[in-house]
Amino acid sequence: TFLKLGYYLINRTNNNRVPLYSSIVIGGDKMLEKVKEVIEKEIKPILALEGGSIELVSVEDGVVKVRLSGACAGCPMSQYTLVNFVEATLKDRVPEVKEVIGVNAQREQWKEMMWR
Repeated sequence: TFLKLGYYLINRTNNNRVPLYSSIVIGGDKMLEKVKEVIEKEIKPILALEGGSIELVSVEDGVVKVRLSGACAGCPMSQYTLVNFVEATLKDRVPEVKEVIGVNAQREQWKEMMWR
């Protein structure tokens, strides 16, 4: 059981803190590991060629949340990159992936503040 506290999740059993927007493990470990591997070995190097990067935020019920950063963060083509490259690659390599959603750090922090 996790308790949400500020920008952390706290595991009530052992009081470990997990940053709220940093690779929260929800869902199958096997799928999570596959997604991480594809992002690190195939997607991230291609985005780096253009000055961008990607961070895995969470995996839950086949929905992968990622955060684009670097040159990708402000690029007007970032949604195209997200759907036609990131999502297509992940769906091809990890068939359990249903959808990939881009998470905007500022928008998520704003929503978090509003729910306090």
